[in-house]
Amino acid sequence: MEDLTRLFRLVADHAADYRRSLPDRPVGTPPDQATLTRAFSGPLPVTPSPAEQVLTDLVAAAEAGLVASAGPRYFGFVVGGALPAATGADMLAAGWDQLAFNAVTSPAAIAAEATAGAWLKELLGIPMTASVGFVTGAQAANTAGIAAARHQVLADVGWDVERRGLLGAPPVRVIAGYERHSTIDRSLRLLGLGVNAVQPVPAGPNGAIDLRALRDALRAGPAGPTIVCLQAGNVNTGACDELREACELAHRHGAWVHLDGAFGLWAAASRTTRHLVDGLELADSWACDGHKWLNLPYDTAFAFCARPDAHAAALSYSAAYLVGSGGVPAGADLTAESSRRARGFAVWAGLRELGRDGLAALVERCCALARRFAEGLTAAGFEVANEVVLNQVLVSFGADAHTDRVVAAVQADGTCWAGGTTWRGRRFMRISVSNATTTEADVDRSIAAITRLAG
Repeated sequence: MEDLTRLFRLVADHAADYRRSLPDRPVGTPPDQATLTRAFSGPLPVTPSPAEQVLTDLVAAAEAGLVASAGPRYFGFVVGGALPAATGADMLAAGWDQLAFNAVTSPAAIAAEATAGAWLKELLGIPMTASVGFVTGAQAANTAGIAAARHQVLADVGWDVERRGLLGAPPVRVIAGYERHSTIDRSLRLLGLGVNAVQPVPAGPNGAIDLRALRDALRAGPAGPTIVCLQAGNVNTGACDELREACELAHRHGAWVHLDGAFGLWAAASRTTRHLVDGLELADSWACDGHKWLNLPYDTAFAFCARPDAHAAALSYSAAYLVGSGGVPAGADLTAESSRRARGFAVWAGLRELGRDGLAALVERCCALARRFAEGLTAAGFEVANEVVLNQVLVSFGADAHTDRVVAAVQADGTCWAGGTTWRGRRFMRISVSNATTTEADVDRSIAAITRLAG
């Protein structure tokens, strides 16, 4: 076996050099995809290759195609960087090579998830009795939450969906806002409910669900199994639904409330933004990302459920060869994966690194920087279309075609990176401030570049 210490140090040194370069390197200059493909291509070697040479070749092949999304001026896709301790923990997790199926396959992995999960519930104000599954992203978290909802609303009318399936089952009505995230629709497809099950509800001026329209939809029926999907953090505007009143309305009609809080749920971690998610504890299930605003490594997210029995019933399984760990559901019982990466180590380390005050400061700083973006771009003569309530900014540079040209020019320039989006029938640049290392100087430098390129 090769010298593992030398090999792993080679990797660690390269990763550290790359991270140190992020403040200065171009954020996302368009690569020559054909050249990148050629760098990775070639016939599969017949004979083994030395591991050190393989990794050296990998670094050389990948370098030109890396996007500095972990850096301080990447403002696309609500992407955070990865905290140093969390990154180190993830490297350890790879080195330890643990199977986080349950406490038999990795006692340490499940213990880390148990403690980190309790910390998360405390930070977010989710009931401490809720279950938490450590999943890959908001898509998996939404799917897990809606799976638990599907189980319970059908069980309430005497239908065992896990045994009988959906053929012949009472129809499940799903009420969700027009501006729900598209992962909700994909979850409904994957779970066999289908997008046509959705009864869409209009949104207010900043993208939050219209409560009067929600009330009317619930009253209009038909009666029967109902799931209401709410949102904390509109993907374009950052707006949060009025959760307390919406949850109370839904529960009066016997509906299960699933809350998609991919990034907006983190507003609960700060006293200055907590009011935006007031009432979140009244939901029945919650989805939240860790690799967004919490700045954990990919792929990390959380599926919480107020009914652990429903959560486990929807997702767990058993087999003759499997050895259960006993006790409360954990690990693979609460996710759709068996061969689970031990992502709980990085979650535990990231939360320890930040602490309660550090997480609150991270949320508050990103919100302040988003407002700085909005103020600077408005002062430069551009239109900011949304009320900046969290970390999202929508800016127009005039006609849709010109806005798209500015977005493309900014991405090609490399000073910063922001994406384009369509909201209310118009094209905008969407700026998402989520990185723990972003500073006022980064925002000001980005505003100057955007202004220059827009002209």
